[in-house]
Amino acid sequence: MKMGSKKIIFGALVLILLVIAACGKSSSSVNGNGAKVTIFHDPSCGCCGLYGDYMKRNGFEVDVKQIANIAPIKEEYKIPKDMLSCHTSVIGGYFVEGHVPAEAIEKLLAEKPNIKGISLPGMLSASPGMPGKKTGPFIIYSVSEDGSSAEFMRI
Repeated sequence: MKMGSKKIIFGALVLILLVIAACGKSSSSVNGNGAKVTIFHDPSCGCCGLYGDYMKRNGFEVDVKQIANIAPIKEEYKIPKDMLSCHTSVIGGYFVEGHVPAEAIEKLLAEKPNIKGISLPGMLSASPGMPGKKTGPFIIYSVSEDGSSAEFMRI
């Protein structure tokens, strides 16, 4: 096979993959839809600012509140210790703890479950706003009024 043919085939494969990726996104996605999210984070945390940028790119109206002590916010929303991350967001009456992907927030806003919020505990590599390579699915948890948690979704 000649070099020119290989380039054409490679280009066609790249184009096909891009089309498949674009088609894999649901057309019924909320995609932020201008929903306002307030992100509370420590001023020294760089990944939280990157998460805010990610949320803006995904169609959310972002209000960032930098506060020196974020613990009172986490206590106000009664986020269980095993669900904590570096920042807390509030949207549509729910808390969103950590680097939660937009798809999970879109699901939360579309379904409006009877819970306090959702969380992606820790600071997982390659989660929105975090560097690195994804090593497995992101498991997002829902937190009920009684503080119990259950799997909300995997991404």
